Amino acid sequence: MNLVDSCGWLEYLADGPNADFFAGPLENQEKLLVPTICITEVFKRVLQQRGEDAALHAAALMQQGQVIDLDSNIAVEAARLGYKHDIPLADGIILATAYMHKAVIWTQDADFKGLKDVKYKEKL
Repeated sequence: MNLVDSCGWLEYLADGPNADFFAGPLENQEKLLVPTICITEVFKRVLQQRGEDAALHAAALMQQGQVIDLDSNIAVEAARLGYKHDIPLADGIILATAYMHKAVIWTQDADFKGLKDVKYKEKL
């Protein structure tokens, strides 16, 4: 299973320099996990930059993967991992979701660099 972090979704949607790095996992929807926190983050950023229609389109695209809701098990594990790795709340949720579903995280967020089961590409 694969989980693309919010920054990866944004890079792909904007056809940024690292878009190709994220294309494989994003286009393999059968193996794609999408935490609801990623939908929130991507929707907000696209809304700010390109308006509501584009944000709704991005959210609809994201929902073609397997959407993983934030439940109490993920919430508790996210707090543990956030504390252990000193990472922001959303990143803890993403990390916990990936670990609990045995998924690889694809990201260009340096907060994940060096963590287990993370495919990291430096942001250009």
